[in-house]
Amino acid sequence: MTIPVQKTAAASGEALDAPMFDPAAYRLTAEQADIISRARQLGQSVLAGRAAIWDREATFPTENYKDLHRAGLLGISVPKSLGGLGAGYQTYALAAAEIGRYCGATALTWNMHVCSTLWSGPLADDLDMDDEMRASHERRRAIHYKRIVDDGAIYSQPFSEGGAAAAGGVAFGTEARPVKGGWLVSGKKIFASLSGHADYYGVLCTEISEGEKASRRNTLYLAIPAKTEGVSVVGDWDPLGMRGTVSRTLIFKDVFVDEDAALMPRGVYFQAAMRWPHMFMTLSPTYMGLAQAAYDFTLKYLRGEVPGMPPVKRRMYPTKQIAVAQMQIKLEQIKGIWFQAVTEARANPTKEQVLRAYAAQYSVMEGANELAALAIRTCGGQSMLKTLPLERIYRDSRCGSLMLPWTAELCLDRIGREALYEPGETDE
Repeated sequence: MTIPVQKTAAASGEALDAPMFDPAAYRLTAEQADIISRARQLGQSVLAGRAAIWDREATFPTENYKDLHRAGLLGISVPKSLGGLGAGYQTYALAAAEIGRYCGATALTWNMHVCSTLWSGPLADDLDMDDEMRASHERRRAIHYKRIVDDGAIYSQPFSEGGAAAAGGVAFGTEARPVKGGWLVSGKKIFASLSGHADYYGVLCTEISEGEKASRRNTLYLAIPAKTEGVSVVGDWDPLGMRGTVSRTLIFKDVFVDEDAALMPRGVYFQAAMRWPHMFMTLSPTYMGLAQAAYDFTLKYLRGEVPGMPPVKRRMYPTKQIAVAQMQIKLEQIKGIWFQAVTEARANPTKEQVLRAYAAQYSVMEGANELAALAIRTCGGQSMLKTLPLERIYRDSRCGSLMLPWTAELCLDRIGREALYEPGETDE
């Protein structure tokens, strides 16, 4: 199927947008700059023109994933030795922000896919494993990576279950019972992005043997083939925003999963959750991109440079100029703390770095929609039109602060508590 593309600046032969994070100013390497530029060029020249289609129809951006594969971006965090681009956490985050700048739904679902390689790749390399466990992990992840690089396989990461598990409060309710050669998995995941469209579901579940109690320490991370018997997708999908994510409900009923499906060895996910907290910030790049998109549109609109619209300038009014100044200040504040946080991502961060990660997450997830709202106030009535991207940017950014595992409320709670208390400290 050929997907029509709306006219964009890049498609019209105009210059590509400047990078969100200038390589010289932010001291990026040439290799990083190249990967991030690849994402920006694809986003502006191809993905932006299709974004309204996925939003209007609430359909998954299948064609975008074919383009991401052709551009090598499905394997952005796959090691170079296995055919990928070898991007670490910071590079991926900056590239994902550029994708989010042009299509929020594609960026958000791409995150779910990339985390399968980011968590099992650069992140897992920082964690403790004995030689045998490490060798087994290397062998297994190579199987998954080959599917992505060679075949364009799409992985998802269904996380939420409607309870406290996704926030790290209790064990996951989806259970994996050991059987010969693997596990039988049963449970449910809600708001499961890419449902019905991913080739593999990277499911977080609790391994429970007969007579045992569920424990977070026994969390498994398993890649379940979408066409396996016992896997089903249920429910409708007609949300406020991020409509192209197609986040329907996944049901697993006695699904057999073999041992090589493990994306992490036993015990390693729990270790990661304890020692690598920035792993839970990977939703934020999408919203960093949306924040930039709201600002970008406002400038183009006031300068009379929106493709397909009459070249009417509105920049001479003092009220518009003050609003743009407010947006610029807000955007730079968000970019500054967010860039610092994604740069600090590593195993065993300091208390200060963890608090900054929470603050960055809160700032981006709330700030993106604040900028979109200010953009609407500044641009006026035409910003309500679905023929222009600002209305979609506003809706896509509206509910980011609700997304687990780090909602805005959880970030505030943890910042306040962890700033005032040292580990193990009480008032008794």
